[in-house]
Amino acid sequence: MSDIVTKLTLDGLRETFQSAGYRIETLTDPVANVQYLRSATSGLAFDIRPGNRFAGEEQSFADVTLVAPLQVQGDLPLDLVNRWNATRRFGRLQLSHPFLVFCLDICVAGGVAPNNLRAQIEIWDRLVQELIGYLREELSKLGAAMAAAAPTAQPSGNAEEPAHQRAKLEASPTIQ
Repeated sequence: MSDIVTKLTLDGLRETFQSAGYRIETLTDPVANVQYLRSATSGLAFDIRPGNRFAGEEQSFADVTLVAPLQVQGDLPLDLVNRWNATRRFGRLQLSHPFLVFCLDICVAGGVAPNNLRAQIEIWDRLVQELIGYLREELSKLGAAMAAAAPTAQPSGNAEEPAHQRAKLEASPTIQ
């Protein structure tokens, strides 16, 4: 590798991630017909998606996005997502039901040192670990709060609560 990285390629990213200990596979997006890489860390699969391509260079690009989509079952409060985004730098969460998407952008525009790419991968790995812990803790709190708010007995004389309302109170959200 040269002293300064001014463009990215899938082959170069594959080597960089593999040298950091990741298994990498190459896939093709069936809709966009674009190749990308897939890997995993801490049990969470993620994609390495090419960004802005250089004019006249089909295989080179200036940036890449690391994307980890998670499927949400149930209602996930937007406040949980906003708290993460307000307290963390670099990576961001987006809620687009039924998915919670975790992303981190890496840009080499203007040139960066090779160890900068390695540092970005380490930041990603750390953020994924923090995200998993954060979601476990917050979903546990949410489940406990929902259980405490659930009615234990119906007062006499009231009509029964609609089934969809009971289901909302009884089922805390899960993320896969």
